[in-house]
Amino acid sequence: MSAPLIRLADLPPGVARPRYDRAAHGMGILHLGLGAFHRAHQAVHTDDALAAEGGDWRILGANLRSREIPEALNAQDGLFTVLERSDSDRARVIGAHGPAIGGDAAAILRAACDPAIRILSLTVSEKAYGIDRAAMDADPAHPAVAADLAQPQAPQGVLGIITAALAARREAGVAPFTVLSCDNLPDNGALLRAGVLGFARRRDPGLAGWIADHVAFPATMVDRITPATSDRERRMVREDFGIHDDAPVFCEDFIQWVLEDNFPAGRPPLEKAGVEFVADVTPWELMKIRILNGGHAVIAYPAGLLDIHFVHEAMADAQVRAFLGKVEADEIIPAVPPVPGTDLQAYFAKVAERCANPKIGDTVRRLCLDGSNRQPKFIVPTIAHRRERGLPVDGLALESALWCRYCAGTSDSGAVIEPNDPNWDHLTQVAQAARTDPSAWLDMAEIYGATGRDPRFAEPFARWLAMLWDRGTRATLDAYLKG
Repeated sequence: MSAPLIRLADLPPGVARPRYDRAAHGMGILHLGLGAFHRAHQAVHTDDALAAEGGDWRILGANLRSREIPEALNAQDGLFTVLERSDSDRARVIGAHGPAIGGDAAAILRAACDPAIRILSLTVSEKAYGIDRAAMDADPAHPAVAADLAQPQAPQGVLGIITAALAARREAGVAPFTVLSCDNLPDNGALLRAGVLGFARRRDPGLAGWIADHVAFPATMVDRITPATSDRERRMVREDFGIHDDAPVFCEDFIQWVLEDNFPAGRPPLEKAGVEFVADVTPWELMKIRILNGGHAVIAYPAGLLDIHFVHEAMADAQVRAFLGKVEADEIIPAVPPVPGTDLQAYFAKVAERCANPKIGDTVRRLCLDGSNRQPKFIVPTIAHRRERGLPVDGLALESALWCRYCAGTSDSGAVIEPNDPNWDHLTQVAQAARTDPSAWLDMAEIYGATGRDPRFAEPFARWLAMLWDRGTRATLDAYLKG
């Protein structure tokens, strides 16, 4: 369903609008992945940078598969509403986006070849990249990678499109764009670089060498809670702010972006829009992944087993909040190296405050989503870090047991937990086997690696899992909190 065109001149007085002439600024960024997070994060920072200093840095957005959001944005002249929810809600219309492409890989490739595009940025999720993280290489078994290696001139996937565009620019004597992953992944710049080089090597070793020498893949840390948009949010924007918008975004008022300053082809003046540029993103990345993303997992699974719907409701539950506080203080925060200019305790306090914001409407189910992808990034490395130093992991073992118990497919009340992971059927089968044989769960090498075989982790995991089945989540949390 197409929406009425948003007209800046017709916006109600209380709605902020772009503070620059959109028509005076060309497109310099091609962004793949027009989800809510990008539009609440990178697009907002770019909008602020354009207002601060201008430049040809507007965004040409694209989705490789879905047409829904691109079509909605095109019907609205690229405009959309961001509603920041806090004590006082703030609506603003973002003007940084121009035309959008939906489901047309050939058009995306043409756009990537345009010399005006100096940054190609992405929020597509790790699975869409088609990269083998363990090997730090393109995964030739990934469907998109395999198809694009077979037909490199008509790519349909991320690595194929990036490589084909860089090859065309090299042949035409056009400077390469910077490739900027904005996905919430450890070492996102290095990971994407490894994937592109691995794909290019299989296509043309000379091209791979040129990419290695000339193309930048800066690392980045991104953060903003952005729940999915539903009819509820569209209705609220219309009724409360008088904006007819088919593609609004709701988010918290907190926003953070830390970037490695490595943009040979130029970049927007993002430092004037609150972005922090650093030589090494790693400390900020570890802080965020371990304290915030790891903290989300600590909240998620007890809350899911207790049939709690919203994250703010979980934070209002005394046991869940105390569990988060104890695991963070005892095990997670001590595993985070110092971050320049940052008080880790204050950072965690802000994380807890953000999670408790009742206006965000973030769901426990979203935090529980895709544990088989998130646990190896956000929880297991902290367990491994502590075990390497001979430190206890009682709380993180309980978090892992709670995830296992959740994946068994029913909450404590007996309510069915609907599939919530791409590998749900397999996880459920293994979780049910683990009820009598906990090692079945820890033997998932793709999740736990060698950590699952460490008795100093396996023993508390088995003890907590047995207690969860025998006594339930409340009694188990009580036992942990009482030491």
